[in-house]
Formats: sequence, C-alpha cells, structure tokens
Amino acid sequence: MLELSDFLLVVGGISTLFGRISLIGLAHTNQEINDWQVSPFNTADVSPGSALRPLRLRPSPSLPVRAEYQSESSPESSSDSGAESLGQLSLTVDYNFPKKALVVTVVGARGLPAVSQGSSDPYVKLTILPEKKHRVKTRVLRRTTEPLFDETFSFYGLSYSALPELTLHFLVLSFDRFARDDVIGEALVPLKGVDPSTGRVHLTQELSRRSTQSSGCGELLTSLCYQPVSHRLSVVVLKAKHLPKMDASLSANPYVKVNVYYGRKRIAKKKTHVKKSTLNPVFNESFIYDIPPDLLPQISLELLVLDFDRTTKNQVLGRVHMGLSSPCATGAAHWSEVCQSPRRQISKWHSLAPF
Repeated sequence: MLELSDFLLVVGGISTLFGRISLIGLAHTNQEINDWQVSPFNTADVSPGSALRPLRLRPSPSLPVRAEYQSESSPESSSDSGAESLGQLSLTVDYNFPKKALVVTVVGARGLPAVSQGSSDPYVKLTILPEKKHRVKTRVLRRTTEPLFDETFSFYGLSYSALPELTLHFLVLSFDRFARDDVIGEALVPLKGVDPSTGRVHLTQELSRRSTQSSGCGELLTSLCYQPVSHRLSVVVLKAKHLPKMDASLSANPYVKVNVYYGRKRIAKKKTHVKKSTLNPVFNESFIYDIPPDLLPQISLELLVLDFDRTTKNQVLGRVHMGLSSPCATGAAHWSEVCQSPRRQISKWHSLAPF
C-alpha cells in the first residue's frame, strides 16, 4: 500500500513536471527564453521512492540576457507573409545650373539576392523617362550582393523647369557571360518631389520586380511563298501585336531575327529594322532564300522577336518555329500548306512562345 509520504512525492513530481512543460512551451513563444538554458530532464528519475530534481535555470555565458520586440510591420513579420526583398538602391540627384545638366550618382546597392553560386555580378542601367533618350549603365562588379558603384552621370540639355516631368528608371541586373543577363529588380524615382536646387539630394529606393506584361508573349503575322521554278522561298515579316512591356515606360523596341535551318544546322540569318517604342510594330520586310525543291521538307524557320537595347544584351520577347517537324501545331500547319501550295502567298498569325 502506498504510504502518505510517497504519495506526496509523486504529486509534487507531477506538479514540477507540468511546470517544466509550461516553461518549455514558453520557450517556443517568447524569444527571451532562448537566453537561458534548461537542465535536462529524465523521466526515469520519477519513482515512488525518490524525489524529483528541482528545475534549474542559469544564464548562458555566451548570450546576454535581453528582450527584443518586433512590430507587425517589421521585416521579420513581413517575410513570414511571403514578401520577397530584392534589396535597396542608393543614389544622389543634383543639378548643374551653369551647364544645364542633371547629375545622377549611382552610389550602390544593399541586400541584393544571389543569382548563382551564392552571389551576383550586378550592374545598373539608368534610363530617363518618358523619352528614353538618355541611357547609361555602370560597370559590372563581380561576386557581390553589396555593390558600391559610386559612378556619376551627367545628362545635358535638360532644363531645371522640366525636371518634375521626368522619372529616373533604374534596372539592376546580374551579368552572365554565356546567357542573357538576369534582371534582379527595378526602381522608379519621379523627380517631381525632388528639389536639387539647394544641393545634392540623397535617396534610397526599394527594388521591386520588373513590371512586364503577363498576358503571353504576343503574336506575329508572317507570309510565306515558295516559287519552284526559281527555287526561291520568300519570307515576309508583316507585323506583331500585344508584345510584352519591357520597362517602366510600358513599351519596347522590337525587331525580328529570321534564322533558316537545314536539319539542325543554321544556313542563313537576317533581321528586320528596329521599331521604336511600340508594342504593335509594323515591319513589312521581305527576305528571299534560294532553296532547291528536294531540300524544302528538311528546311525550318525560326523567327525571334527581340527588344533592342543599346546598353546591354537584347532580350528575346518570343519565338515562332515553322517546319514539318515544328513542335508548334500552327507552325507545322503553315509550313505544310506552303509546301503543298507552291506559288501561293500564305499568311498566318502565330502566337509567340517563350524562348
């Protein structure tokens, strides 16, 4: 039969056990408990004839005792909601009155995401909107997510009274030697609220994702005709529509590159002229290729719609592939109709596919 003293010991042990569970639960809800160490607890020590060891809390020698609080709008709480930080861009804006020049200094960036192998090779492109006549870029800094550029650019011919109508568009990219450069983020700085008349103005701007059109890559209208007597294939690039917006000016500078393949080997390439600041360009340009009739089934066309950029690599907006082995149904159907109907000019719209 259980003695009264043993019963009291068991009750006291259970109470102490629940006290420890409460403290351990508190450690998960309060960051301050992380600064304390809880002595290990072994349930094998609980027996009717033995007393439980008392719970001991002692300060950790490596961690100071402190209490920290975060508001609901803190960065830690915002990251829990799925918001992704792309870093910050630091810059200065000044105006040179004697030379009538806007002076912009790209100071640097902080907290950029790593693009590959735990780092990035960042650089910054600066465009003055809405005209997009002034385009510059910084040098590339290797293997860093905290670049310090400290590069100054002067834009002449801009009157001080016209500054409120202008917007600075910054595009931060990571250089890639073997492929298209990766876009890290962009920042827009309207000059309407900036007054550099009394001296240099220091600004820090959060980077956001690049604004692009999400409703597909657009469409391209082409016309093909094969003349079996002269062995000539004519490819007419007529126009495109609904191309994706490529920058904050909600426009693009598109052109079309035409590649001719025999099997997997490219045998010819040509391109159209660049159409400035439009998402619905009209090209109306024709290209002629000499192709024997017996080789026509092995010929395929690749039409790439690109956005021209004077300061960096041109970006592909979309792609159309035409040929008997084309993965696109409309491309295969268009080419088959051309082969079966010589001397006919056949025009079709093609949806652009991502490249």
